[in-house]
Amino acid sequence: MKVALVYDRVNKWGGAERVLLALHKIFPTAPLYTSVYNPKKAKWAKVFTVKTSFLQRLPFASSFHELYAPLMPFAFENLSFKKFDVIISVTSESAKNIRVPEGTIHICYCLTPTRYLWSGYGQYFKTFWFRLLTIPLVAYLRKKDLSASQRPDVFVAISKEVQRRIKKYYHRESGVIYPPIAISPKERGFIPLDSGYFLIVSRLVPYKKIDLAIKVCNQLKYPLKIIGTGSEERLLRKMAGPTVQFLGTLTDQE
Repeated sequence: MKVALVYDRVNKWGGAERVLLALHKIFPTAPLYTSVYNPKKAKWAKVFTVKTSFLQRLPFASSFHELYAPLMPFAFENLSFKKFDVIISVTSESAKNIRVPEGTIHICYCLTPTRYLWSGYGQYFKTFWFRLLTIPLVAYLRKKDLSASQRPDVFVAISKEVQRRIKKYYHRESGVIYPPIAISPKERGFIPLDSGYFLIVSRLVPYKKIDLAIKVCNQLKYPLKIIGTGSEERLLRKMAGPTVQFLGTLTDQE
């Protein structure tokens, strides 16, 4: 059985990337198709044969993919999967737009329906004028996204909340398979609550709401350690009080 993996973009490190590495252990020969690839920001992907779309050739696309959001659906529609039996798309955006040959099974492992178009629309389009100016673009992208959501043969959600979103926005049924975690026998059991601090491990981006945790710990003087990097790091560091510590990127062992 020939399997291919598809992911929105390969230019960062986070939970979805861990899912892809877990799938690589199951299907070690499966290539990874994506819109854009930045090897410097995605060193984890060196284990894959990565195949990119036409967007890879456009200026700044591998680092600033947001500039090409209207082209993302077409980027995936133009990828070819003639030689594969099963395609697994891991997506929170456009990877489900792929077209597969008749007889090929497309399983969509959905991280969430496209956040900036549906459940997180208010976070991305905050101001009245921005919303007004982008109405035609958002309407077009929602139409494309809803159409693409009907292409997979099977939808699988990462949680019951995402399962509800898939039903609400895409009108599709889905099963739930929780993302894999690695816990050694010594680590199983309850985590002691006397560590003396709270811990966040996350990409530092707006929808993760790290700012809310910082505000709470500032007000209550609770110690908070934050592991991760992202577009909001500079802003979050400015608002952090003396009890908040940023540790940057750490290995799993660290």
